Amino acid sequence: MDVILLSESGEPIGTCPKELVHTEDTALHQAFSCHVFNDQGQVLVTRRALGKRTWPGVWTNSFCGHPQPGERMESAIIRHARHELGMAIEMIEPLVPTFRYRAVDASGIVENEICPVYSARIHGELAANPEEVMDYQWVDPARLGDALSATPWAFSPWLVEQSAQMELYR
Repeated sequence: MDVILLSESGEPIGTCPKELVHTEDTALHQAFSCHVFNDQGQVLVTRRALGKRTWPGVWTNSFCGHPQPGERMESAIIRHARHELGMAIEMIEPLVPTFRYRAVDASGIVENEICPVYSARIHGELAANPEEVMDYQWVDPARLGDALSATPWAFSPWLVEQSAQMELYR
């Protein structure tokens, strides 16, 4: 699978195999983050599997991913929801369409992404893929906001940065 490489202004400039793009000198590329809610208004947080290359074992938003070249963002979000969490989703809506971040993992691997943030609703059951997710929890958004403020080191850097731009977690 390839990821979409981007210019500093966010224009597509090529592709790169996903396994080659995340290095100590990661090129800017396209990604997305999704925050999934249930009918009770709770948000799904997930703990990244220990086999993940970056931020293994860290709590994060519901799921993230990369659209493939030529793939619509909504299609990529639906595909990743099925792959990572075994769930169907609906009502996909943008939350922070201009989110961009750069972060360095303890291993030295860099995340460098233009990463629009979306919300969605779960439709049906959840069956987490253990290669992607080692644990998950449905939580009240305000309590998650409190946890992000009190212990930001326990969460992915992108979730901490996203939450600061979202009213949901205040």
